[in-house]
Amino acid sequence: MTSDRTLAAAGLILIYAVLIGFTDNFVRVIAAEAGLWQFHLFRSVLAMAILALVGVLVGLRLRPRNLRAVAARSAIHGAAMMIYFGALAFLPVALVAAGLFTAPIFVLLISHFAFGQHIGPVRIAAVGVGFVGVLLVLGPEAVSGASLAAVLPVAAGAMYALGNIATRRWCAGESAGTLLGGFFVALGVIGALGMILLTLWPLPVPEGTDGFLHRGPVLPSGTFWFWTFVQAAGSLLGVGLMIRAYQIADAGRVSVFEYVILPASALWGYVLWGERLGLVAILGMGLIAAAGIMIAARARSEPDTSEPDTSEPDISEAGASEPAASGSGASGGPAG
Repeated sequence: MTSDRTLAAAGLILIYAVLIGFTDNFVRVIAAEAGLWQFHLFRSVLAMAILALVGVLVGLRLRPRNLRAVAARSAIHGAAMMIYFGALAFLPVALVAAGLFTAPIFVLLISHFAFGQHIGPVRIAAVGVGFVGVLLVLGPEAVSGASLAAVLPVAAGAMYALGNIATRRWCAGESAGTLLGGFFVALGVIGALGMILLTLWPLPVPEGTDGFLHRGPVLPSGTFWFWTFVQAAGSLLGVGLMIRAYQIADAGRVSVFEYVILPASALWGYVLWGERLGLVAILGMGLIAAAGIMIAARARSEPDTSEPDTSEPDISEAGASEPAASGSGASGGPAG
């Protein structure tokens, strides 16, 4: 029975990875005509409308138990996803996803250096393996400081790690629907603020995808509406499948399955755009995945002795517990 549930969870994660790998590959189409901020505002409005409808039909709980905790956690994860989607306009999805999947490594580092959590030799080795993988994925230009865009996915991974810590410490009693709703609201608010600022103080906008970060409000075309709706619906469906996988099978095993999104994204990039990753980048992605698997395997062998923090959020105390810190977790992951 356990093996059957594990196989079912693996199937759900596979569908999630194929779906998200496909939809995220079309962010570049949106980026060619609209801005990052408008995309997130419109996407969030569509996603919340769909989520509210589903909530009414199936009785999802969307109201937070602790508004401040959910808001703080949503802001952190929202910032991570803004960085992630900003990088999608310039880099292949597989490489950006690899950066986001460094989150488990950052969780260990933050928990150890900021809060004194013990890290054994296996996890120390995992951090080393993951760090080498990051260097290989970024390439020599990014390591030497010549490519800021290539560093952005790792920054997203670091922010996502903070969000994963906040999920476990501040929001353990919240429903998945509440966290998902808070996540999209945060992205929508950030998008709206960006649009307002760029309207009041417009910046020179390069042509095409190069203007994704600088572009203010534009009159959206049918193409923009279509792919933004696909993004909103795909994110909700994908995350729903992922959450269900974590509900029916061991979290340690499911978190390992999530790394299938790296080859899935690379495959879609090749099928849709003819993108070919170099052998060094593929090796780096493999090392990042290996580091995450080592961390997940070790987490399964140790009981979780931490207690969620039910008090009001204080970022200075976050991370003392062991979160479920897979690449995407229950908040949207690469799907956003």
